[in-house]
Amino acid sequence: MSVSQLQALQKETITEQDRIELLDYCMEHYGHDIKRVVYSYVQNEVDAEDVTQEVFMSVYQKIDQFNQDSQLKSWLIRIAINKSKDHLRSFKHRQQRLKDKLLQSFKKESIETTTPEDLSIQTDENKQLIKQIYELPTKYKEVIILYYFEQFTVKEMADILKSNENTIKARLKRGRDRLKTIIESGGGDHG
Repeated sequence: MSVSQLQALQKETITEQDRIELLDYCMEHYGHDIKRVVYSYVQNEVDAEDVTQEVFMSVYQKIDQFNQDSQLKSWLIRIAINKSKDHLRSFKHRQQRLKDKLLQSFKKESIETTTPEDLSIQTDENKQLIKQIYELPTKYKEVIILYYFEQFTVKEMADILKSNENTIKARLKRGRDRLKTIIESGGGDHG
């Protein structure tokens, strides 16, 4: 099924076969473009594959919502961007990115450390710091992680967390203050 055939169909007349044919058409003609857009957001090959599949599942489910006023490709790209952003906001994704960053950090430090004793001390300190970050309330923990580990700007964090930039700045400051208090007291949750 081509775009012109889709535009000729009325929303009520899209059959299961039409959906399958249109999905095949979209995957064949726009699959590479969609995956490239998704990858530009998620920056991970495995995640890009998963999100691209989600995009095409959504296309299959929502083809009757396609607005004939827009181009099919722009509609597909919009779905891809939304799915990518959803993925980036997901708790699972943030947790995995944090784990990856920490592992990278530990590997880097192990190369730079000269003695086994130094490595052991550094690893223990890193583990303690991570534990202390996880003791923070979620609203502070996520901005600390996004800012220091993911290196997002305040504006990017505001977009990701769907919040005001001033709110993000305030949470970042309060999160730092709480983390400092926890570190100075030697650990423990201070609310």
